[in-house]
Amino acid sequence: MAGQKTDERDIYLGQRMAEERKRRQLTQRKVAQSFGMSAAQLQKYEKGINRVSAVHLEILSRMTGVPLSEFFTEIPHLDDVPDRGFADAEQRTFSSDDRWAGLAAVVVKHVSDHFDEPQRRNLGLVIDALSRQLNR
Repeated sequence: MAGQKTDERDIYLGQRMAEERKRRQLTQRKVAQSFGMSAAQLQKYEKGINRVSAVHLEILSRMTGVPLSEFFTEIPHLDDVPDRGFADAEQRTFSSDDRWAGLAAVVVKHVSDHFDEPQRRNLGLVIDALSRQLNR
């Protein structure tokens, strides 16, 4: 990506790429071949010297089995754009004194609002089966 200056986000992404590549015991050479480039170029990505393309990051995602979004989980934000996920409005932070009860309340609300009665019954059966499996 000639001409683009790299910054701390590129360094972060490069580190995440190297981390996941090593975790899956993939060599730089193997990944570079999949990218259609030299191992030296891949090394520049991993060090944050060059900016990696979305296409190459997607290939690495498939090679490692790591969802693409995981590469961006803690990426530094160098702008003032708020995190909104896929919502138009700003999302509220979830908080509860009892995190499990709070989570259950959120799930119940969502299921009540979006599932019909047969779907709710089926979900209940799945939850019962999970509970039995987990509490053996």
